[in-house]
Amino acid sequence: MEDQLRALKWRAWHRGTREADMMIGGYYDAHHASWDETQAAWFAELLAEQDVDIMAWGIGTLPVPARFEGPMMDAFRKLDFIRIAK
Repeated sequence: MEDQLRALKWRAWHRGTREADMMIGGYYDAHHASWDETQAAWFAELLAEQDVDIMAWGIGTLPVPARFEGPMMDAFRKLDFIRIAK
């Protein structure tokens, strides 16, 4: 699982825009340590989606597809894991 998490981290932090990196990579950093294989698979499936959709689900401007609803998306929507430099 360690190799899978390493690959997920890279994919989470190399999305193409700084905003997506902060949102998706920040979520990974905050939560990956407690994931089991099912949760890692959920995140891998999420990473296959378009950044604009993932971000819209996170901020609530688009409804979340049923396959992503649940506790992990609830945690993603909190956005309390994003560190904003001052």
